[in-house]
Amino acid sequence: MALSPQVAEVAFPLAAVVSIVASGLAVSRLERVAGRLGFSEAALGLLVALAADSPEITSAVSALLHGHADIGAGVVLGSNVFNLAALLGLAALVAGRLRLHRRVAALDGVAATWVAAVCVVVVATPLGPAPGLALVAAGVGPYIALTVLSERTLERLRIPPAAADWCRQAVAEEVADFAPAVDRTPYRPRDAAVAAGSLAVVIAASTVMERTAQSLGARWHLSGLVVGGVVLAGVTSLPNVVGAIHLARRGRGSAVLSEALNSNMLNVVAGLFVPGVIIGLGPSGAGTLVAVWYAALTVVSVLLVWWGRGLRRPAGIVIIAGYLAFVGAAVTR
Repeated sequence: MALSPQVAEVAFPLAAVVSIVASGLAVSRLERVAGRLGFSEAALGLLVALAADSPEITSAVSALLHGHADIGAGVVLGSNVFNLAALLGLAALVAGRLRLHRRVAALDGVAATWVAAVCVVVVATPLGPAPGLALVAAGVGPYIALTVLSERTLERLRIPPAAADWCRQAVAEEVADFAPAVDRTPYRPRDAAVAAGSLAVVIAASTVMERTAQSLGARWHLSGLVVGGVVLAGVTSLPNVVGAIHLARRGRGSAVLSEALNSNMLNVVAGLFVPGVIIGLGPSGAGTLVAVWYAALTVVSVLLVWWGRGLRRPAGIVIIAGYLAFVGAAVTR
């Protein structure tokens, strides 16, 4: 059902605020639930990243369900470009310098670059989301195993001691950065219900946000690339930005990098490939531009982190400039 412009202009910002507030509430309650269930810090980090990504994932799925492939792909991939600029670039400007070991950059960076490369292939060629999902699983599965599994389990898998030790040190550095930011409030029985209810509100509000953005985009003659890759991508990524700035101010460089890159990988899998397998991706010529930009900026960001053993303000400016160039290309396309 088409919405009137007047209704859409009110509903979009209202839905955006509701979605952001509800996703923040869901993240805090999920942290308590996961702590009650005995999740490791690394597993908790992945869960929190998935919950924080729920607005963009829901908006992307809603767009794909309604046949707007450019908006659906744009939300996911545009969010990833925005995440790199806001979670890494802006965080570096705020903190002055984010320090981390090259082990962390290599562990997170290789997995993130692999997912970005697969994303370009899926969006730009007839390969399809199902093979893309298999390629992601093959490349990222070992990363998740190394991040989540216990030392005893890793020993049972007979990973070479030197490699296992290297990976354990990288994971330990990430966990040490992430742990102080976790909500340590004791679990209460209602937390699970609040988490589930908050996620339901996020799904409803993000769906409204996508529908109203599509309506306003049509009224203002904006392309699906701009609506999805710039407007929705930026708004739905704000919960991640708040968390990253908080971590950056406390000097948690490894946690900031992990949040940015893990968030992007989860966006691709849960917001694009999995729904693409179920309902199809559809043609998205503009999606190729966003995918290539996302992959290129991922490589640049990882290399800057590796080279500088973290990020200083000049590197942050380079990443933000890359995002602004993407916005310019999207608007003028």
